[in-house]
Amino acid sequence: MSQGKARVISTELLSNSEAEWKRLVKTTYIGQDGVTRTWEHAERTTRPKGSDFDGVSVIAILEKDTGREILLEKQYRPPLDKICIELPAGLVDKGETAEQAAVRELKEETGYVAQALTTSPIMFNDPGFCNTNFKVVEVSVDMSLPENQNLKPELEENEFIEVFHVKLADLWDECVKWEAQGYALDARLASFAKGIQIAKKYGL
Repeated sequence: MSQGKARVISTELLSNSEAEWKRLVKTTYIGQDGVTRTWEHAERTTRPKGSDFDGVSVIAILEKDTGREILLEKQYRPPLDKICIELPAGLVDKGETAEQAAVRELKEETGYVAQALTTSPIMFNDPGFCNTNFKVVEVSVDMSLPENQNLKPELEENEFIEVFHVKLADLWDECVKWEAQGYALDARLASFAKGIQIAKKYGL
């Protein structure tokens, strides 16, 4: 995927009154030592009422004759001014379970039809900086289904996503190569890949 015309042309401070997706806040708290302190952090403002998580990341493993492959995405991310390699992911809609959100997001972004298998506990991306959280959902993709032979993603007009897959066994080595090529790596993907590498190293 080429970055093409995508690039940052300006950056400026944003007030909370203008922000649609997040806000910057100052929290006053009492530490373990009894001292009162403050902490600057961001909050996501889009979490549906009644939900305890913001979104999902999807681990979709394709069972192929040549071995297991993982489904990934390339997407330009303005905060980084780079193309980022990521797991399929998205925000949860009101009333959705994590499993429903994962299946919907995968279909919208990649075209693949899947069934949810397992779901992680709630995870936090960067707890010292923001309250954003998510669940990781493992899904099963039946490659024999006609829908998974003739893919029809349902991208929004501002989404430009390249879908691809690599051998699961090679994922960490591929991450190292991608960084050397100038891509940004999403922490969820890189952590998953590193976990596989460590498990192999210790024979887990």
